[in-house]
Amino acid sequence: MNVEPKLEHRKEQPYVAVRAQVGIPFGDVLGGFWDEANAFLASKGLTPSGPPFIRYLTTDMEKKLDIEVGFPVASRIDGNDRITTGVLSEGQYAVFLYFGHYDNLVAVTAEFLAWAEKNKITWQTTKEDGVEWWAGRIEWYPTDPDTEPDPQKWQTELAFLVK
Repeated sequence: MNVEPKLEHRKEQPYVAVRAQVGIPFGDVLGGFWDEANAFLASKGLTPSGPPFIRYLTTDMEKKLDIEVGFPVASRIDGNDRITTGVLSEGQYAVFLYFGHYDNLVAVTAEFLAWAEKNKITWQTTKEDGVEWWAGRIEWYPTDPDTEPDPQKWQTELAFLVK
């Protein structure tokens, strides 16, 4: 029940996150990062304005990945020495909604990237010291596996900023 990839315009989105360098696999550390970001919001009397996400800043699978793990918020706020804040850029995004277990996301992402290449879609990236940095490569997780036991109903939305 996956939805065909599409292009859509998105407005800027403020967020809070924990920034980290992680090796693959990194699924075991995500819950702790989301808990930290949520606790930070709670300490400010705030709640997320949408589902949790992972923002991939770098994606060299042979090295550690630079990621931000967090939540969207209604408006910009200041972070601290552990919590980073920012804004996901406004712009054109290629978007794909996937239904299934998270273990399949590497293959699903590869298919999404192949779809983009076939359709001559390029990404907003830069190179710095031989490392590719993404301006907007986000995985959104609208389904909470703690409340939905069937992995076939888990949703992941890939949203990558187009050049």
